[in-house]
Amino acid sequence: MHKLECASMCTFGQNWNPSETVRLTARILAKQKTHPERTHSEKLLAVKEFESHIDKLDNEKRELIQNDIAALHHFYSKHLEYPDNAALVVLFAQVNCNGFTIEDEELSHLGSAIFPDVALMNHSCCPNVIVTYKGTLAEVRAVKEIEPGEEIFSSYIDLLYPTEDRNDRLRDSYFFNCDCRECITKEKDKEKLEICKLNDPPSAETVQDMIKYARNVIEEFRRAKHYKSPGELLEICELSLDKMGAVFEDSNVYMLHMMYQAMGVCLYVQDWEGALRYGQKIIRPYSKHYPSYSLNVASMWLKLGRLYMALNNRTAGVKALKRAIAIMEVAHGKDHPYISEIKKELEDH
Repeated sequence: MHKLECASMCTFGQNWNPSETVRLTARILAKQKTHPERTHSEKLLAVKEFESHIDKLDNEKRELIQNDIAALHHFYSKHLEYPDNAALVVLFAQVNCNGFTIEDEELSHLGSAIFPDVALMNHSCCPNVIVTYKGTLAEVRAVKEIEPGEEIFSSYIDLLYPTEDRNDRLRDSYFFNCDCRECITKEKDKEKLEICKLNDPPSAETVQDMIKYARNVIEEFRRAKHYKSPGELLEICELSLDKMGAVFEDSNVYMLHMMYQAMGVCLYVQDWEGALRYGQKIIRPYSKHYPSYSLNVASMWLKLGRLYMALNNRTAGVKALKRAIAIMEVAHGKDHPYISEIKKELEDH
């Protein structure tokens, strides 16, 4: 696969910057050319059979796909045979709907991939399996008892958020509303949107205004990450936490979201004490809001464990790393290299 990109990388040098989606699509086209029959990862579902939701794409999404097609031609023109534009629109729409984000044990982004057979699973906000990665392999493990004949559900999205936000995300990326038990009962929403216990509680209108503010600041921060300095990003986090804290409890998911972003900035600038302070506030509510075997909870225990170790608090570090391992042994499997790595960290300390 590297041959596909090597000459192009040499030609463009520093200007070689196709997006991950473009690179992935180029590789799919190359693979389909060299391997026209089904691959071993298409036993149940072929890439050509992927759902594209082409009829549901709005103008903005179509424009983004045309930009990707232009980049594909720009960076790969000498090395690929292309189908026509209409077929490329379908392929990019299929990749957008069926792609997987690959992350490491701390949920740092590594790349994108497609796993056709794994993409066959439907979504639920109370999933009974978790998908993890070992090199270029996707592994699916049960995190609940599954009866014979029972459907297997994974989760396509981050499950921290309340029902309305989860379904906004599902509609935007996958074009459906979820009708799982959690979305119908909304039983976790009250805890996830916990309001400060004040003598004079905030009005429903004040709460709604703050939820609207929280959603806007989350989007503002997402955009700001591309061009603002760490100091400026931390200021956005601190100001928004201060403002939201007048209405929301620390365990409110919008507070947790901004704390998590602040923790990320602290880690980036190597402010270990600052990162630890945020992590300590996050971990308990995370354990309550997420399902039992959550990679988000495992990665937070892992980050905390490594921070404690770096700050010479071995007792707390060992305890946190063991909590991470307990979840990861179920989610990743006991023989996963990540687990061996963490156990080695425990021995070395």
